[in-house]
Amino acid sequence: MNKLTGIKLLHTIIWLIFNVIIFYFLYAVIIDKIDWKVWACLGILIAEGIILVVLKSFCPVTLLARKYSDCQKSNFDIYLPEWLAKYNKVIYTTIVLIAIVILIYRLST
Repeated sequence: MNKLTGIKLLHTIIWLIFNVIIFYFLYAVIIDKIDWKVWACLGILIAEGIILVVLKSFCPVTLLARKYSDCQKSNFDIYLPEWLAKYNKVIYTTIVLIAIVILIYRLST
């Protein structure tokens, strides 16, 4: 396995883990099960957001993969369809913001 393939595999696994975190967070606030796991998810998502802001919207794994490829495709560093890799941040940021709005509503009632 070459380095880029290993990075793509690692990036895909991390992406899957973040999907579990995001969708658990959304599910938990929808069913009003606000517990420590919701706060842990939110903390992880905030940390991810801070990292993306500091790195000017680039994932650190993408920056690592850039050392091994000059490909300009959105999915050069992850095993996702190109359209999903391209709009990944927009899609998942929207889902997280919806979950945060629901969380705020749950906490205010």
